[in-house]
Amino acid sequence: MSTTPSRPQTLRAVKGMNDILPEDSPRWEWFESAVREVMRLYGYRNIRTPIVEPTALFVRGLGEVTDVVEKEMYSFVDALNSDELSLRPENTAGVVRAAIEHNLLYDGGKRLFYIGPMFRHERPQRGRYRQFHQVGVEALGFPGADLDVEVILMARAIWKSLGLPELRLEINCLGQTPERQRHRQALVDYLETNRHALDAEAQQRLHTNPLRILDSKNPQMRELLEGAPRLIDYLDAPSRQHLDDVCASLQSAGQAFVINPRLVRGLDYYNLTVFEWVTDDLGAQGTVCGGGRYDPLISLLGGKAAPAVGWGMGVERVLDLCAVHGLSGPPSVPDVYCVVPHPQAVPVAIRVAEALRQCGLSVIVHPQGPEGSPSMKSQFKRADASGARFALIFGEEETREGQVSVKPLREAAGEQNRFPLDSPSRWAEQLRADII
Repeated sequence: MSTTPSRPQTLRAVKGMNDILPEDSPRWEWFESAVREVMRLYGYRNIRTPIVEPTALFVRGLGEVTDVVEKEMYSFVDALNSDELSLRPENTAGVVRAAIEHNLLYDGGKRLFYIGPMFRHERPQRGRYRQFHQVGVEALGFPGADLDVEVILMARAIWKSLGLPELRLEINCLGQTPERQRHRQALVDYLETNRHALDAEAQQRLHTNPLRILDSKNPQMRELLEGAPRLIDYLDAPSRQHLDDVCASLQSAGQAFVINPRLVRGLDYYNLTVFEWVTDDLGAQGTVCGGGRYDPLISLLGGKAAPAVGWGMGVERVLDLCAVHGLSGPPSVPDVYCVVPHPQAVPVAIRVAEALRQCGLSVIVHPQGPEGSPSMKSQFKRADASGARFALIFGEEETREGQVSVKPLREAAGEQNRFPLDSPSRWAEQLRADII
């Protein structure tokens, strides 16, 4: 008695880690192209660091009591050598590690950028995924407020390049360690006095990371937090001057902003300027880019002390925002689709297609079936569906006469013509001109 073998169970992607399918990829490529052009204009160079880093890098750099380290990292022990490793939850620490390891600052500051996936184990929702993608800039070795402004304006340049309406810029100053310590003590005293009004998360953070309580989204605590001591009131003269310099340069560049004294960052290494670009068009996930100055981090990770400033931008959130405003890049379609109605013409079609590709045209040759060439009707249907501007027809009559028919597939594209098979590079420019 024979039995039909059962099909293996269908495997699916890990929850919160999404495939980017071919029909979606052009939007990503359009966005990344815009980013790379802005980076070129500002003189920032690409750096690519490993997805897996030592867990200690993030524990030391981000802080042991941050949500990222305590709850969200994908960490494991390497079975080969027992190293404790983690998928990177962010990339600033990795870039700084690379700068220290390879002594990148030996001859002065470096302007760097990256694009890539990050990983955090949190509840997936719109704009927040377990594998998400970030663009980041890191300006290492520059102490002045001018670099704070430069990286802020780089984000603005990306919004403009994509055609987005201007987002809201919020800034704050976190000062330096002594100022934050004075403010921290005043804040803890205030919150202790009002402990009964704190939610469970705030009570947990009260003595570990009280500054993060100010970033609470709990509406029932809003009035309490509005009355809390403000860090900006504890700043000494140099920190205030740094903030004033940032504000003056932003105003000079025509960039509107608001000072938000409750704005903090979720990681321990920030000082002085912090900022966020915010939109009201994405619901609760309104921050699409955030960053600031992190002068202590390089020495914290074992390098020679050096200043630094940068930001991270959530790619998925920016693309969601583009979708809200109906913005996307050009569709990814071929220029030419080769219709090959008989097998004998296949070698000729392949040769011509290669010549056209060398001239910069995108070409698809219709695939042959197991029993020969598909019908002309089915090939033209696929040619039209591909979005190609032209179909090249390698019919028996044409190939016998050493020619190929070029048929326009879109409106106002001209009449059908024939061109010689032995010199495709000569008429490729005419096709390019018609396509452009």
